[in-house]
Amino acid sequence: MTTSPYAGSPFSYVAEPAVAPYSIVELMPGARNLCDYAGLAAGERVLLLMEHTVDPVVVQAIAAAAALRDAEVRILSVPPFSAGGWDRQAELPIEAAAFQQADVVISGTWWGEVHTAPLFFDQISSRSARFLSLHMTATAGALLTGARLPPEVFYALLRRALRQLSTATSIRVTSARGTDLTFSGLTFETDPGGALRPGDWRPFPYGGANFWPTGTEGVLVVEDSTVTGVPEEPLRITLEGNVVRKIEGGAAARQLRRYAPDGFYMRHALFGLNPKVRLAGGTQFEREKHAGAFYCGLDGLTDGAPVTTGPGFAHCDCQVDRPTVVVDGQVFVEQGRLLMLDEPEIREAAARFGPPEVILDDNPVMILPRRYTG
Repeated sequence: MTTSPYAGSPFSYVAEPAVAPYSIVELMPGARNLCDYAGLAAGERVLLLMEHTVDPVVVQAIAAAAALRDAEVRILSVPPFSAGGWDRQAELPIEAAAFQQADVVISGTWWGEVHTAPLFFDQISSRSARFLSLHMTATAGALLTGARLPPEVFYALLRRALRQLSTATSIRVTSARGTDLTFSGLTFETDPGGALRPGDWRPFPYGGANFWPTGTEGVLVVEDSTVTGVPEEPLRITLEGNVVRKIEGGAAARQLRRYAPDGFYMRHALFGLNPKVRLAGGTQFEREKHAGAFYCGLDGLTDGAPVTTGPGFAHCDCQVDRPTVVVDGQVFVEQGRLLMLDEPEIREAAARFGPPEVILDDNPVMILPRRYTG
């Protein structure tokens, strides 16, 4: 049995520690950046869609930041969402109706919208609302760390990353634990920067470059997943032709096979770009956004085939904390270190807000001082 520093990571908001009421003061820089990222304007109708178990101080910080901009704030406390279609018959009529009336939805859910049909991406894109998702990140820890990076610095990182990644023909991801995956047929999500547009969905804290491959070959050794948590022994997933062909690894392997009896395919993957997002102590959906991290989303096959227009109802996100990433033969990440953090154009973007060596330091245990947060 292996051990991991993340083995005690929380499995829902109910397992997150509560914070002191006065800590709202320290959460406000991150909440302000959240409103900037959403492009929140005076008079807009804002819906805070928060699970019952989210810390009230986190809800208050976001609501206060929105109210300070003269937005019309409504807070809807809802039951926790189920994972991967576990409760696929849920209609969510109240949540869906409130969502349709809002200009901006700020969602504090653990599993996120990708697991539910009434709030899936196709429903979001067909509405006029702008949707900002704090999936697993409606926490004081996330607002205190990754959310403090100025949005402009994240966009500088994203633009630089997409210049290299979006034209790639092949990306290889390896890890010390044995991951060795090669991706091809790549489509990267383009984010032009600036405020969200109607029908947009984005995660917060901002964090990475997301892509969809048509070809995935090799072995993924899971360090953490939304289905299994941290496996007790190595969990090896073999992919050929973008489809999972074999799952090995004791109890975790059995859990994963039960989760999608009809099998999995590689739906999407992401390279983390935010140096201030936590690794130690963070939820998986925080850690995925850390600069230099990698995660990928396996989704359940539908009648034996990939269907990307709706939820697969068996979505499983898998984490690799410190990979090495090679893009068309050029090293992009080296053992968890995102190399472009040292490039002049990125340091110049950070210098607008403070010392680049502080803002771009990828040790998020050293919290970014308030005066450098934008």
